[in-house]
Amino acid sequence: MSEHNLQNADEHAHDEHAGLSKSKIWHVFFILLGITVVEFIIALVILPKNLIPHTAGNIAYILLTLLKAYYIVAYFMHLKFEKTGLQLSLGLAFIFIAYFITLMLIEGGYLHIHMTV
Repeated sequence: MSEHNLQNADEHAHDEHAGLSKSKIWHVFFILLGITVVEFIIALVILPKNLIPHTAGNIAYILLTLLKAYYIVAYFMHLKFEKTGLQLSLGLAFIFIAYFITLMLIEGGYLHIHMTV
């Protein structure tokens, strides 16, 4: 391999991780820690004491879990630093998976959605 190719390979490897510094890793860590603390408060304090409806607590818990999944995939799996095309294709796949899971839950009778015609 020529010296020019080795230099380009080194630059490319450096560019991939240039956006993720130690301070950014700690920043994301504390965001994830905060979300986890809120989830524990919902699960161990709010829901057992019936301070909010159980369905609302479950929805909040699911949304917080999805937010944590976003941060993990975006920063620690480096998806945030990928090209837009890859981000969109993976995002579209995730939307279809969530849609199909919802359809299976409805068809299986687990979710009861009342529709008036």
